[in-house]
Amino acid sequence: MLTVVPTPIGNLQDITLRAVEALRGADLIAAEDTRHSGILLHHLGIKKPMVSLHEHNEAFRSSTLVEEIAQGKSIALITDAGMPGISDPGFRLIRACRERDLPVTVLPGPSAVLTALVGSGLPANAFYFGGFLPVKSGQRRTEIERALVREETSVFFESPHRLVKTLAVLHELAPGAVICVARELTKKFEEYRRGPAAELLAHYQERPPKGEITLVIAP
Repeated sequence: MLTVVPTPIGNLQDITLRAVEALRGADLIAAEDTRHSGILLHHLGIKKPMVSLHEHNEAFRSSTLVEEIAQGKSIALITDAGMPGISDPGFRLIRACRERDLPVTVLPGPSAVLTALVGSGLPANAFYFGGFLPVKSGQRRTEIERALVREETSVFFESPHRLVKTLAVLHELAPGAVICVARELTKKFEEYRRGPAAELLAHYQERPPKGEITLVIAP
């Protein structure tokens, strides 16, 4: 069986009992970064064989892992943080298992998308998740324009190095648009800063942001 195991997005105490059980029971753990995930496994007192599965080797590695599952091995899939497959590796391996009718189970657990959405206080009955905003300025602007006319709340991941540029575009297009910057979720310096684009732009121009950022834009 392939077990998709979400891992904490910041606070290691957010690991679930089922996730720990799945990691302990696996024959092999496929991790986005074995060194990074090794810290979590050490914290949990778990020692298991690990292989890397990241964006550059997922296509090749998936075919190998599928054969091991077909031969009866139990493999746990984890990424650096959150739910595998959500802007992280995992989709190709899960698809390959489904195409071979091999058993797959997905455990519920931490997700920066849902944490930021709920914590923002913006409507969460329906929402759009766009993954990471594009690096290229033109494509990023297009995504923001679409978010501003969407009838649902929009959620994106954004780099701290590009946040000010993104806020500047929001300020230009709709300075009064209500947005929320959710930063360092579940960690010691967790921050939800909500307000009009103009206000948030001024704040982060004076205080350059650090850490993992999720951007939530009101419908």
